[in-house]
Amino acid sequence: MTAARDRALDTGYAAAWRLTRALPDPLTRHLFATFAQCAAHLGPGHRLRANLARIVPPDRLDATVRAGLRSYGRYWAETFRLPAQDLTAIRRRIATTGVDHLDAALATGRGVVLAMPHSGNWDIAGVWLTGHAGRFTTVAERLRPESLYRRFTAYRESLGFEILPLTGGAPPGRLLLERLRANRIVCLLADRVLTGAGVPVTFFGAPARLPGGPARLAALTGAALLPAATWFTRHGWGLRFHPALPVTGVAETTQRLAQVFAADLARHPADWHMLHPVWTGRR
Repeated sequence: MTAARDRALDTGYAAAWRLTRALPDPLTRHLFATFAQCAAHLGPGHRLRANLARIVPPDRLDATVRAGLRSYGRYWAETFRLPAQDLTAIRRRIATTGVDHLDAALATGRGVVLAMPHSGNWDIAGVWLTGHAGRFTTVAERLRPESLYRRFTAYRESLGFEILPLTGGAPPGRLLLERLRANRIVCLLADRVLTGAGVPVTFFGAPARLPGGPARLAALTGAALLPAATWFTRHGWGLRFHPALPVTGVAETTQRLAQVFAADLARHPADWHMLHPVWTGRR
């Protein structure tokens, strides 16, 4: 049964990548928004609602969840269409803020750790980054089946990213350190713990756990640790780079990162595509 499920999953993704490129963009977005709305009563929809309930007041929750599902559908529509798009034209539709913080960090010569939440379209942010600063390195969760992981790796590598597997290969830590010491950029999604216990933080006023990797990498190399966030606009995307955080202990630095993430997510809560547990206590 598992093998059959894996084959069906891989076939479905492959078909989506082929078919969406042949459809008009408005139709693609409508279809994916509809699919996402259908997920409202399934497990992922329930988890999204539970997470958004932590960051928006009750009188805004229903509307934010509906908007969040549409946003999530847009993310997937863009993902499947992006390899066929004009990346130069895509970059022109990205409104950036704080690029001077990124440039100043690179000018120090010690590398940059960009830490982002799962907000908006992080692949679009990567497209902008490759155009501005060249190839960067990131770490990807090893999806099942393996063929699906290879599809996503090939997709992101075609956009100019260097992809290191989180598991199933050489541990990525050594290569990440090498990239930073060569004054390269390492970009990490840092609002979901995939390995280990994570670092305890206070997030939107409640106990949660976030990955400690960004703070550890910055502490070990002297690289600048910059929070960043992306979100959807009506006809494009927003992308903000924050000033480098002070890097002291891993716990203290990760708490600072949580505070910046919270401020960004509060501005664009519907674009936070977090379908996994973050908080450790009950609401």
